[in-house]
Amino acid sequence: MQVFFYILGNNIIPIFTVIFLGFLLNRAFKLDIFTLTKINLYVFVPIFVFVNLYTTPIDFTLIKALIFGIALLATNMAASSWVARIRGYDLRTTSAFKNAVMFYNSGNIGVPLITLVFSSAPYIVDGQAPYLDLALTIQVMILVVQNVTTNTIGVFNAGRAYLDWKESLKAILHMPTVYAIPTALILKSLPIDLTAAPFWPGFVFIRHGLISIALLTLGVQLSRTSFNFKDKDIYLAVAMRLIGGPALALILIKAFGFAGVVAQALMISSSVPTAVNTALIAVEFDNRPDYASQAVMLATILSAVTLTFVIYAARVLFPIG
Repeated sequence: MQVFFYILGNNIIPIFTVIFLGFLLNRAFKLDIFTLTKINLYVFVPIFVFVNLYTTPIDFTLIKALIFGIALLATNMAASSWVARIRGYDLRTTSAFKNAVMFYNSGNIGVPLITLVFSSAPYIVDGQAPYLDLALTIQVMILVVQNVTTNTIGVFNAGRAYLDWKESLKAILHMPTVYAIPTALILKSLPIDLTAAPFWPGFVFIRHGLISIALLTLGVQLSRTSFNFKDKDIYLAVAMRLIGGPALALILIKAFGFAGVVAQALMISSSVPTAVNTALIAVEFDNRPDYASQAVMLATILSAVTLTFVIYAARVLFPIG
């Protein structure tokens, strides 16, 4: 029980503190959620990805983590499609349900959570956090998969009656993170050191700023969401995201042979709540926006409890050293 409260107090409550501040800010000043989202997607996320990929040695473990992210997405897609068929959902509800299960806050919550977990007391050695860089880079691999697929498969799900493959491709090409990845990899191979460039400290500032701006944005979005406690289908989607997600991840982690820091980071990452972008996409295409927003809100609230258990389980199942 002491470990449970330690994780809750040191890893979970700090995250929800910033989310709550965003919630209060929007209630007081009515902030522009679309501007905040663009700042996240077009500045903070791509630079965060670029800096992490450029400064971290890329090895086979990271490639495996990327493949893991794709495999987990496919598994969640299959599971949610199967449940939706059994429940007899119509096309619009099926699309909203699948998005709520498949796509999660790998940036808004995943990055801050991994940062807090792997820089907390159990992971500190001689005053340093030696596992943090690897854990964050693993999270970047998952973030890349989630960002690309949310803005392609997620958009296609929400607007199946309107989109074709050309529009899906256009959505991919509008994502700066897609360009940040190959740019970082190409520049890593050149005999230059960008970390010595005058602009690099600015990139580092932005990289560190992602945590606060992402959580504040999430709080703003949640403050705009109304809730209906009577819709059982929302609870089902949330259960599959918060409980089914890490359960499926655990199976895949064992299958891929991950251990230690990598296994912990992947399991924790898989347990974060439904992505805010699924609600924005639902509003854009008028595809059950009420359902999508409520799923995001309920998943975020309940994750305060489920994340604590998953972090503890990850430590027990995949000890370091």
